[in-house]
Amino acid sequence: MARLELSNLHAEVAEGDEKILEGVDLEVESGEIHALMGPNGSGKSTTAKVIAGHPAYEVTEGEVLLHLEDEEFGEDIEIDEDQRTWDLLDLEPNERAALGIFLGFQYPAEIEGVTMTNFLRTALNAKIEEREELFEEEEGEEAEEEDEGFESSPMEGPADEGEVGVAEFQQILQEKMEQLDMDEKFAQRYLNAGFSGGEKKQNEVLQAAILEPSIAVLDEIDSGLDIDRLQDVSEGINALRDEQGTGILQITHYQRILDYVEPDHVHVMLDGQIAKSGGPELAEKLEDKGYDWVREDVYGTA
Repeated sequence: MARLELSNLHAEVAEGDEKILEGVDLEVESGEIHALMGPNGSGKSTTAKVIAGHPAYEVTEGEVLLHLEDEEFGEDIEIDEDQRTWDLLDLEPNERAALGIFLGFQYPAEIEGVTMTNFLRTALNAKIEEREELFEEEEGEEAEEEDEGFESSPMEGPADEGEVGVAEFQQILQEKMEQLDMDEKFAQRYLNAGFSGGEKKQNEVLQAAILEPSIAVLDEIDSGLDIDRLQDVSEGINALRDEQGTGILQITHYQRILDYVEPDHVHVMLDGQIAKSGGPELAEKLEDKGYDWVREDVYGTA
């Protein structure tokens, strides 16, 4: 079990003084699905990017903590008592990912020349390598990875380099693609190159399935999807929770994906704060009445 905790989180654009987040309080645990809804410009995507460590935003106040249990990573890594709470604001994005944070992008990048198989295996090995380094006992020497970077690369290096070899990874990939009901031909295509919008979003879910995060933040993964692809992506999100125990923070404008991915909690963000929280019925009310009633209910004005 893991728990992501945002406490009184304030953030602004790094190059400028535009304030976006004005005191966000939120907790997401493994195995839970939270829907974060709100109008454009309310701070939803900024919240996602701050969690992941995007350099375009600067946190000016508050905390982003990740609480881990001693068996969060199985028998491979023993988590000592003093290593069970991590201040994510002190960590780089790759270190946050190694601890179990995943961000699914609204607009995934296309990368020609790198197959999905190579990309995903490299990402998995990089995560394992970084996690081991984070939990190693300090011996008084500075870590060398800052200068050297990861040994593995999607473009070069020995084909079987890394903790997870080619043969083992092919088996993992096949299992995950079957779990998500994905065509195996996807794996041999270049990363998102020539993919439809729906295929790109489905690939984001596949990445989460491979990396097995404790908490997955999915930023408007339902945008631009037709009904068939929406159902496919939704089944994948449900599998992340049901099969892997991943906690989901689903950022969305619309209630329709919540017909297929039923949330445990729904939060409404207005003006950089979470203004209201409730159950699935809150999303239905938002679909029917919009957001003005929330503003009037909370602030006394529309």
